[in-house]
Amino acid sequence: MTLTHLDEQGRARMVDVGAKPVTAREAVARGEVQMQLATLRLIVAGKVLKGDVLAVARVAGIMAAKRTHELIPLCHPLPISFVGLDFDLREEADSGVVAIEAAARTAAQTGVEMEALTAVSVAALTIYDMCKAVDRTMRVTDVRLARKSGGKSGEIVLE
Repeated sequence: MTLTHLDEQGRARMVDVGAKPVTAREAVARGEVQMQLATLRLIVAGKVLKGDVLAVARVAGIMAAKRTHELIPLCHPLPISFVGLDFDLREEADSGVVAIEAAARTAAQTGVEMEALTAVSVAALTIYDMCKAVDRTMRVTDVRLARKSGGKSGEIVLE
């Protein structure tokens, strides 16, 4: 297997996608923030002192996806046509979970996996930041690509 972001001498490089056709592409990523049950209940009740946790996390995730190429050194800037985030709040036994799903779409020469993953990651970090004063036990977990479509690879469903 050859790593596309390395040249013949093993040096990092940006992949030249100039000869690839423009195709419609989509990626969906997921992740979770695990927390104390009381913290989840504060989020649901809208009583976190910093404000509406999920609204801020949604905007942060969208903003981050649009700036992925500035954060990940070898990513291409893409004309993103859509970024959306959804949250599923769950009470489990003695803990709470905010499950995050982000979708990103573009018509470009390369995919939007990194944009979807960045959206989930920054949304999760925003939730953490807004709730850390009341819960130092939170954990950001399981950030992963769930599926992608478009380009030469076609559709890949991982979950």
